[in-house]
Amino acid sequence: MNQPLVFYYRDGCHLCEDMWHQLREIQEQRSFEIVLSDVDHDPGLIERFGTLIPVLASGEQIICNYYLDPIALEKYLDSLMPSG
Repeated sequence: MNQPLVFYYRDGCHLCEDMWHQLREIQEQRSFEIVLSDVDHDPGLIERFGTLIPVLASGEQIICNYYLDPIALEKYLDSLMPSG
């Protein structure tokens, strides 16, 4: 994988906890790296994501927010696979 997915979250957020657990389950089936980023430690992230938390992103591309979209994640991961 070219770059890790970034999981933007906030401590104490039940939606964040739910998405995190779902991501970890999918990660057992598909190999991908996740970097955690607590938005409350960066004013720029608070401004950018504010109420969209949790957010799963790759670079500037938001894959999903609020709830895990497993189809969008699968499509994203599949797009990284070399075609041949």
